[in-house]
Amino acid sequence: MSKLRILYAATEINPFLQTTKVAEFLQTLPQGMQERGMEIRIFVPRFGLINERKNRLHEVVRLSGINIAVGDDEKPLIIKVASIPNAKLQVYFIDNEDYFHRKSVFVDKNNKFHQDNDERAIFFCKGVLETVKKLGWAPDIVHCNDWMTGLIPMYLKTTYKKDPIFKDSKSMFTVYNHNYKHKFDGDLLEKVKMLDIDDSMLEHLKTADLDSFIKIGMEYADSVIKTNENFSDNINELFNEFMQTKSINTVTADDTLLDSYYNLYNELSR
Repeated sequence: MSKLRILYAATEINPFLQTTKVAEFLQTLPQGMQERGMEIRIFVPRFGLINERKNRLHEVVRLSGINIAVGDDEKPLIIKVASIPNAKLQVYFIDNEDYFHRKSVFVDKNNKFHQDNDERAIFFCKGVLETVKKLGWAPDIVHCNDWMTGLIPMYLKTTYKKDPIFKDSKSMFTVYNHNYKHKFDGDLLEKVKMLDIDDSMLEHLKTADLDSFIKIGMEYADSVIKTNENFSDNINELFNEFMQTKSINTVTADDTLLDSYYNLYNELSR
């Protein structure tokens, strides 16, 4: 069996930042897959809570400097890297001063949801794909984790489908629970659009909430994964909605986790 190349995109990873279970999962899974002979790249946002000096982040100048379009605006992309201690794994951090330098993740100190979280997600998703292109590293599987990565499977099936780096890539989307009720502004669809994307492809985004990002991820991913969390009613409704058209695998966070994903990756890459 050839050495699979797995690209992980997620909201956070231990030991750099942990606010949810995603961070633990992203520490365990890539390392486990690397030990089984797979080639790994990991991408997360460089949220302002991450201490650059303590974690030894440094900018990769040859990968930085691209401008990423978010609606009518273009924002400069900065790429930083750091290594996970005691593991031969590099983490790539997507950074931009306007989006990621505040000392918080999705809510401010008053627990108010950042109004531009939709733009931050769009910038992150596009930034990941553009950086991987610049790396010239063609992933077999792009494993997206949590709502913020939900646009990547759609971009892979549309704008990037003929790109030599991604033409054979399959996508996997793991859904996690959340309790955010925020609604984004009405121009969300226009901000999300790229080449080969029209309104009909963005039907699920019309509710303009976090669940809409999850729905897009579930719709366009080649494989959807359900963790064994206690999901809120709205997320359970999403699973029921997609159960008719998607194969949804439940992966339990126990001793079988690495075996389960190893088998799912190999099945998906066939």
